[in-house]
Amino acid sequence: MLTFITMVMALGQGLWMAINAIYAVTMVHLTPGELGVSLGITAALVLVSSIPLGHLADRAGPRTVQMWSFLALAPLTAALLLVEGFWSYLVVTSVQGLAYRSGNNARKAMIAANVPQGDRVRVMAYIRAALNVTIAIGACLSGLVLAWGARAGYQGAVVLTAVCFLVTGLLTAKEAPVPPVPASAGAAFAVLRDVPFLMFTALDGLLVTHALLLDLVLPLWVIHHTGAPRWMSAVILLINTAFVVAFQTRVARGTDNPRSASWASLQGAGCVAVACVVFAMTSGAGLALACALLVLGALLHALGEIRQAAGSWTIAFDLAPDHAQGQYQGTYKMGGDIGKMFAPAVFAWLVIDHGAAGWIVLGVSYAVLGAAMPAVVARGTRSRARAAAAEPVAASA
Repeated sequence: MLTFITMVMALGQGLWMAINAIYAVTMVHLTPGELGVSLGITAALVLVSSIPLGHLADRAGPRTVQMWSFLALAPLTAALLLVEGFWSYLVVTSVQGLAYRSGNNARKAMIAANVPQGDRVRVMAYIRAALNVTIAIGACLSGLVLAWGARAGYQGAVVLTAVCFLVTGLLTAKEAPVPPVPASAGAAFAVLRDVPFLMFTALDGLLVTHALLLDLVLPLWVIHHTGAPRWMSAVILLINTAFVVAFQTRVARGTDNPRSASWASLQGAGCVAVACVVFAMTSGAGLALACALLVLGALLHALGEIRQAAGSWTIAFDLAPDHAQGQYQGTYKMGGDIGKMFAPAVFAWLVIDHGAAGWIVLGVSYAVLGAAMPAVVARGTRSRARAAAAEPVAASA
């Protein structure tokens, strides 16, 4: 059920991701600048609300929050058919972003509560592989919409996305219930005082920016710095998707505790670092050599991505106390949000403006970040053990 619900949600997500910007510009008549401002404001609102929304999942119960969040996303998405101009688009997409983050935080808390600790990484790997398949199907549907180019096609895509959210919310009622966690003494947002977890969140948030290399940096790199054809960017994305689907569950093995997971993150960061070096070698290369190196780099990047992701899941779940999984998972998501806010501009400046040297800087940066992960996680494990030992004492007192 966890996998099926995720696949339904991802079908709409994959469809909408590919046409969102084009819909805003062509159907809502926003300028590219207005679209950028709207996306930035929405991202900022989601960022500052992530911990409170996670805390809500703990207090109200993650199944309840997930169900109502996705049920709310259905009319919010359908409302895009009615928006005209900047302000109405901003209001709808901002509330939409908050609802999506609320449901996502609750979903992680649901997994933490309903899946035994030793099975979480395997389940997450299976779900991620299935999610990539469904997102790819959604992306193919978006390709048909874009090829058609008619207003009716875009409107149909909005309706289908809304229906996917509606079905996701309804299916959530069939998941096992998770009781709300009663409020306890102390700070409401205890995660903000958990320094090791915040350090892990920052490190991981910087590491996961490697996803932007394929979506943003490589397409521009292929055009401006290599002799490879433009369609190699699409080939690289297909390689990444196929690799994740085929190997995510296998590569996730051996990450069932924070220590082994931290080393998996290090290994993943190392693979991404080597991939950056390989991409640097394509600078000025001819067609055949550039294509071969791009494929090799894409394979190394995909291996690093799924190994690092598997490590992150275990660490994020195991360093969080059971009574506060919602707010901890919300905090964990903030790391990636912050990374994605500055990474596009920095990556473009490094790689597009400075060529192969920029790739080398990125590779070294990822290697350093990965090398720091075991020490940070070891500190977090010790802190979590002390907190767990103190809980029975506090309860008896």
